[in-house]
Amino acid sequence: MRAIIQRVTKASVTVGEEEISSIGRGLCVLLGVSVEDTQKDADYIVRKILHLRLFEDDSGRAWAKSVMDRDFEVLCVSQFTLQCVLKGNKPDFHAAMPAELAQPFYASILKSMRSSYKPELIKDGKFGACMQVSIQNDGPVTIELTSPTGPSDLRQLSKQEKQQQRKEKTRSKGPSESSREKGAVRSRQDPNASSGADGDVSSEREP
Repeated sequence: MRAIIQRVTKASVTVGEEEISSIGRGLCVLLGVSVEDTQKDADYIVRKILHLRLFEDDSGRAWAKSVMDRDFEVLCVSQFTLQCVLKGNKPDFHAAMPAELAQPFYASILKSMRSSYKPELIKDGKFGACMQVSIQNDGPVTIELTSPTGPSDLRQLSKQEKQQQRKEKTRSKGPSESSREKGAVRSRQDPNASSGADGDVSSEREP
């Protein structure tokens, strides 16, 4: 799941000629749901939206308070184009969750956000509609957020774990190789000393 989170002084959504939603100071969140998203992704995004410290406190200290701390509003707008994959110059949206599945999934995210905060402060656009979104970015402050629990990330994690295992195996071979190098040094220093390596035929190679 991908989210573009913008700190705003105001934002609104218009469909046709009708303004259907608006907020004052707070966050405008553009949210794109992928075919791989699960409830864990939704929980992560909701938690981050509500707890990101993007606002100043009463003394003016920056990055100190969340939207919940300040009782600010949140405007969420469903945006499947965040799941775009470019094929040359043409956008491809096959990574986006199909609308018939995405709509109830997106609605559950809003429900979770409202149950975690003040429901009257969570606003929404209109799912599937052609919307005009007006955003007055404050700062500007824009945070790009991707949930870390999708299958693709798990595959990447598995790859990283395998790489780490290979590094650990390489390190575990270090002492034996080091011992051989020390043995070789001792052999050069003392002709009567053994190299410690089985089948050492170095003397047979001498002319």
